[in-house]
Amino acid sequence: MTALLRYQAALLARSQRWLPPFILYAAFLGIGVQSGQPILDSLGYAAAALLPVAAWLVRICVTNEPSAARSCVSAAVGPGRAHLAALLVALATSAALGMIATVLVTLISAPASADRQTRVPRIPAGSAGLLATLACALLGTAVGALTTWPVLRSTGRAVPTMLLAALLAVVVTGSPAQAAVSGLVTGSRSGTVPLPVLPLAAAALLTAVATAVACVLTSRRSP
Repeated sequence: MTALLRYQAALLARSQRWLPPFILYAAFLGIGVQSGQPILDSLGYAAAALLPVAAWLVRICVTNEPSAARSCVSAAVGPGRAHLAALLVALATSAALGMIATVLVTLISAPASADRQTRVPRIPAGSAGLLATLACALLGTAVGALTTWPVLRSTGRAVPTMLLAALLAVVVTGSPAQAAVSGLVTGSRSGTVPLPVLPLAAAALLTAVATAVACVLTSRRSP
């Protein structure tokens, strides 16, 4: 599995297809996060913005290989394992991107509540932001896994479905990502730091199920 992960990571790095989602995420942060803003609000925004980027990275990793190369890898290690490696590389990439953003946002934001009346310590706030970011990276991976091949084959249907699902995952009540982000925003109003452990666990469970479904379907469908 280690060799597969290195192979998929090398494909992603050399393709340079990661640049558009990275630039999009940087643009989101540049617009929505500014120095001196309340820390929990900024961390919530950074986490929410990562979700569609994570879904996009899944689509890139899954579709990165030429058909002939994918067939060779699938024949050597099995289609399910090959697909799993692509999904894991996408998740790791989005999680790393989110972690870097979380550190930067934690450093430049004001350690205060939304009304500036209560001090919010940076380290606990950064830890809460990191958990929310991981929850969004996980749920974005689940969205990507269920809106690209082998679940959806047509690009014309897959891309709009991915964008809509990513939006709903951020705003719909009951979504782990929405719970994690809204917890940070609510905490900013009261000056308390929530730890979104339950949303993170729920996102991990949903992602595991989505990944399993995608890998099983990969074993049954040809590109």
